[in-house]
Amino acid sequence: MKLFVVTSLIDYREDVYKIFKQANINIFSATDVVGFRNDQTFDLLEEWFASGDERYDSLMVFSFTSDENATLGMSLFKTYNETNKPEFLIRAFIMPVESTI
Repeated sequence: MKLFVVTSLIDYREDVYKIFKQANINIFSATDVVGFRNDQTFDLLEEWFASGDERYDSLMVFSFTSDENATLGMSLFKTYNETNKPEFLIRAFIMPVESTI
């Protein structure tokens, strides 16, 4: 079992949900996130959140799923980013689940 986590700008919500479905991840949770960044960076596109007082409304979607589904999801999000070249990339993470109750 894996914990599959995706973060994106809220503008990409429907695309994220569609990709979860394509990855056979039909049960997931989502929460809105407001991201802030207080330090300075030279290339804002290389960072997730803006510098200074700017804020971005973001989304975090996560699911406990099989290794196969998480791997497929990672591949689909990679393809999405390469094809659509969003200003802020959709980020995906796969984390192992060591034990459950």
